Amino acid sequence: MAENIQAIQEKKTDKELYTYQKGAIDKIFEKFDTAPDDYHLLYQLPTGGGKTVIFSEMVRQYLKNHNKKVLVMTHRVELCNQTSKMLNSFGVTNKVVNSKANLDDQAEYSCFVAMVETLNNRLNDDKLDISDVGLVIIDEAHYNSFTKLFKFFENSFILGVTATPLSSNKELPMKDNYNELITGETIENLIENEFLAHAETYAYDMGLTSLEVGSNGDYTVKSSEDLYSSPAMLDKLLEAYKKHSEGKKTLIFNNGINTSISVYYTFKEAGLPIMHLDNTATKKQRKQILQWFHETPNAILTSVSILTTGFDEPTIDTIILNRATKSLTLYYQMIGRGSRILNNKSKFTVIDLGNNLYRFGPWGADLDWQLIFKSPNWYADRIKSDEAIEGEFKHDLHEDIKEEFSKSEDTYFDIKQTYKDAVVNGESSKVVLERSIEQHAKICIENSEDVYDALGLAKLLKDDINQRIEVYAKCISKSTHNFLKWLKDDYYNKLTSYLRSNFDEKFEEIHGHPPEE
Repeated sequence: MAENIQAIQEKKTDKELYTYQKGAIDKIFEKFDTAPDDYHLLYQLPTGGGKTVIFSEMVRQYLKNHNKKVLVMTHRVELCNQTSKMLNSFGVTNKVVNSKANLDDQAEYSCFVAMVETLNNRLNDDKLDISDVGLVIIDEAHYNSFTKLFKFFENSFILGVTATPLSSNKELPMKDNYNELITGETIENLIENEFLAHAETYAYDMGLTSLEVGSNGDYTVKSSEDLYSSPAMLDKLLEAYKKHSEGKKTLIFNNGINTSISVYYTFKEAGLPIMHLDNTATKKQRKQILQWFHETPNAILTSVSILTTGFDEPTIDTIILNRATKSLTLYYQMIGRGSRILNNKSKFTVIDLGNNLYRFGPWGADLDWQLIFKSPNWYADRIKSDEAIEGEFKHDLHEDIKEEFSKSEDTYFDIKQTYKDAVVNGESSKVVLERSIEQHAKICIENSEDVYDALGLAKLLKDDINQRIEVYAKCISKSTHNFLKWLKDDYYNKLTSYLRSNFDEKFEEIHGHPPEE
C-alpha cells in the first residue's frame, strides 16, 4: 500500500480540472475535514459535468494524504470498468472487485472499484477486508441498491454522487441516508460556459391517459407498449424524426423491447439507417452496435433505457423520448446523453413524445435541488397528472390538413371555454357542440366554391371532431366507449346536414356574393 501511495504522489494526472471542479473538491474536502468520520455527504452535478473526474481526483488526493483505503461503488459493469480506467488515468492503481476477481492480492491495493451486488456477496462471505476503508464513494447514488451496504461502513465517510438527488423509490428518500447535500454547477451555467450543449426541444401533445402506473411509481411497460407500438404512434414518431432530425445521429428511448423492435422495423422499412439495442444483447453484439453508432454520421439507435447511464457518445445530435416517465431522474438522464459538447456542437435536439416537458419543465430549468432533497414528496406531489397536462392542450388541425383551410383566419375552437361560458350563462351543454358544428361548417364554407367542396373538407375534420368530442365528454363527465362513438357519429352527420341545408346562405354571408352556378 505504501508503494501505491508513493506512486500517486509522484504521478501527475493527465486530466486538467476546470475551476468549478476544483471548487467542488475543495468544498467536499472541507466537509470531510470538519464532519464526523461516519458522515454521509451527497454531491450533485449534472450529467456531463464530470462527476467521475471530480471523485477520481478526490481519491488521488485522499490517498496521498491519508493512510487509509478507498472503495468506489457502481451499479453497472460498464460504469465499474469506466471508473477503473478513469482512476488509472489519475495515477490511482485500483482493484476491480467483480465476480471473477481473485482477492488474494487485495492487501497490495489502496483503492477498490466494485459493483454493488458483487460487493454485497463478497462482504457477506467475508472475502474482502474493508476494516481500513476510510472513504466510500457511491456513483449514481440515487439508486437504492446501495443502501443495504451502508451497514458495512459504519465508521467510513460516505460520499454519494448523482446528477439528480431524488431517490428512485418514493418510500426511501435520500435524506434518510445522507446528512447533507452539496450542489454543483447548474446546467444553465454549464451551457453558458460551453461545458454542455443547449437543448432545442420539440414537444408534441400526446394523449397518454391509457397508460397505467405500476408499483414502482412509473408507467408500466405493458401499457406503454400497447400505446407506443400502435401504427398511429409509430407513424407519429417517424414523422417527428423526419421533420426535426432526418440525417442526424439520433438516439431513441423506449419503454419496452417490443416497442423498440417495432420502431426498428418502421424505420428500416422507410429506408433509414437504424439498429436496435436492449439488455438481451451479448457483450459482443453491444460492442458492435455501439461501434456502428459511433462511426455512422446519420445513425439511428433505438433502445430500452440501458443507455441512460455509463454511455458517452458526444456525436449524438438528437434525443427522442418515445416514452413517458414519471421519473425526474430518468428524464434528465435520457436528455443528458445528447448534452456532451464536441468540436462545433453547441446545441442538440430533443423530440418529446411523452409529455415529459410538460410534466417536469425544460431540461436545464433552475430546479431547487436542496428543496427536492429535503422534501421529495412535496416535489413529487406537485408534478402534473396526465389529465391536467392534456386538459391544457390546444388541439388544432394537423398542419397538412390546415393547408386545405388556408383562407380561414383561425381554425381553433375552445370546447372547454365554450362549455364554461355556457354553464355561467345557464345554457344547456348541447349548445357547445352546436357552436362547434357551426364553426366547423364556417371554415369548410370559407375554403369552398360549392357544397361538394365543403362536404369534402368536412371529411378531413374527423380527427379534429374526435378531439373535440373527447374534451366535451370530459367536461360533462361522460366517457363510455359507446357514448363517445355515438357523439362522434352524430356530430359528423349534423355537420354534413348543416352544410347541405345552409351552404348557399352562409356562403353569401361569408363571401358577399352567392356561390357560382
